[in-house]
Amino acid sequence: MSTQPGLTFTKPGFLSLLQDGGRRGVMHLGLATGGAMDRNAWAWANRLLDNPFGTPALEITFGGVEFTTTLDTQIAITGAEVQCRVNGEPRPLWSVINIQAGDRIALSAPKVGIRSYLAVLGGFQVAPGLGNSCATFTREGLGGLNQDGRPLQEGDHLPCHAGSARVLNRKVSERWRPDYKDRLVLSVIPCAQIDRFPASVLDTFFNNPYTLTRQTDRMGARLKGPALEPLGERLISEGTSLGAIQVPADGQPIVLLNDRQTIGGYPKLGAVTPRSLDALAQRTPGTTLRFRPVTLHEAQIEEKQFLSFFTATGSRR
Repeated sequence: MSTQPGLTFTKPGFLSLLQDGGRRGVMHLGLATGGAMDRNAWAWANRLLDNPFGTPALEITFGGVEFTTTLDTQIAITGAEVQCRVNGEPRPLWSVINIQAGDRIALSAPKVGIRSYLAVLGGFQVAPGLGNSCATFTREGLGGLNQDGRPLQEGDHLPCHAGSARVLNRKVSERWRPDYKDRLVLSVIPCAQIDRFPASVLDTFFNNPYTLTRQTDRMGARLKGPALEPLGERLISEGTSLGAIQVPADGQPIVLLNDRQTIGGYPKLGAVTPRSLDALAQRTPGTTLRFRPVTLHEAQIEEKQFLSFFTATGSRR
């Protein structure tokens, strides 16, 4: 066991993965970026603690995590609506939580949402690997605590920095907290092979509901709804992007996510914007959703505002 102060996990949960902003410059190797599925919740957890943008946090899917701390520090938990208890006493989400050496922290299964993000003051002290990232990519055996792609295991010890200066006991205003019960409408930038989708097909896509199926994971969100029939033959395989909407032979759309394959030959109707992907990452199978078209310029402004806010230096509020 590590002698460095940190958090020791007695219950690792269903799927808990160390995630940062993802690895860059590796798609030519056949590797996707990975990283946090809900970047908004992940970024808020780090911002509460004044951690720099990109600092690794723990992405906890379906809760059920318990751990003890061997140091006095601060944590923040955002994302899915879980119950957080410290030594049996409830603590608020989306806020700074003070913990002391020996404390026991437990997160329940979520009432709403899927993924929680646990950040610690100063960040988890895990060395980056390929792509200067520790993002856990289970399928490829990359990233994580031991750079082998393993999800968190019982008994794992995540090292923390013991000398970080404390931050104020701040919280995220209700105004900025997402409601994962809201009606889900995903913004789409029409692009790629949009000319393969006649007006009647686009009308079907944008004016009918689709359902998120159980065949959804970190690779892609598979949907069920009115089938789409693009024109032409299957394409020569080409690079894929985060959020790309592929339409395979059965006509049922697939939204490509963080751990997607890097090339594909199905026609792509467009791409779901990053902020809409954050919302999608918190929805359970069976969720009904719709799509709406937006311009590339609108999506760029939204992403610029997001990055400007979360990468700003100086005073945090």
